[in-house]
Amino acid sequence: MAQEIEKKFLVCSEAFKAEATKQTRITQGYLSSIPERTVRVRVKGSKGFITIKGIGNESGASRYEWEKEIPLKEVEELLKICEPGVIDKTRYEVKAGKYTFEIDEFYGENQGLTVAEIELSSEDDKFDKPAWVGEEVTGDVKYYNSMLMKNPYTKW
Repeated sequence: MAQEIEKKFLVCSEAFKAEATKQTRITQGYLSSIPERTVRVRVKGSKGFITIKGIGNESGASRYEWEKEIPLKEVEELLKICEPGVIDKTRYEVKAGKYTFEIDEFYGENQGLTVAEIELSSEDDKFDKPAWVGEEVTGDVKYYNSMLMKNPYTKW
């Protein structure tokens, strides 16, 4: 079983864009958005993926994750039967020490929200925190993409 350990932060400036080594447009929908098992399909650049995530632990930093690349055409078909609401964002990658932050700049009904995530080896790992990294929101479910689909940032 694959375990994802990730911390999530709000982003307080656009300075990260100058440091980004890669950026990719992502569109995703949810076949299931219940916390015990979210099932997501995603177009990431020119590739398609299906991902299953389990419920997070008490801190919200660790949870089961399984992902597989699937043909883009299959993702496009599955998006047609997803729950209402689509996540549209650009993901930027920024190296910080031995880790890479993935920064998601959201569009559409989540316009104005920018969130940084860092995947760690353990919840206790130390990491460099760039100046543009703001408040930690790890475990705050309203920032989960599956919840942003249901309750978009612009409606808070």
